[in-house]
Amino acid sequence: MAIDASILVLNGPNLNMLGVREPQIYGSMTLDDLEAACHERADRLGLTVDFRQSNHEGELVSWIQQARTENDGIVINAGAYTHTSVAIMDSLILSELPVIEVHLSNIFKREPVRHHSYISPVARGMICGFGPHGYLLALDAIANIIDRD
Repeated sequence: MAIDASILVLNGPNLNMLGVREPQIYGSMTLDDLEAACHERADRLGLTVDFRQSNHEGELVSWIQQARTENDGIVINAGAYTHTSVAIMDSLILSELPVIEVHLSNIFKREPVRHHSYISPVARGMICGFGPHGYLLALDAIANIIDRD
């Protein structure tokens, strides 16, 4: 598959601490390792990846707004903002782009506060519980969606 599309891969708060933050939950892969794996998969799919991370909700919202005119789809792990941010949900709606929600851990096997997502209702789908491989699955999914649409 070679579709020549640009995907914004967004990572929310604390994902910059991958590799040191609770490795029993999140694994030992660093964010840089994850970015490299995403670029490798994207190359095989004919995608360009713009991979970003921020601990600041407003910055994530601004990047999503920018994606409306610069990208063809969004893969997002909003971290804890998944469970709290109407602003991120609204910006994803505004983007009018296909969205895949991804989480490293299975959020439904964790604390009840993590069971609700403001992103899921506006995403085409959600992948959780597969660790870093979930990002690769999300890129496969978004490539398929863009190729179909």
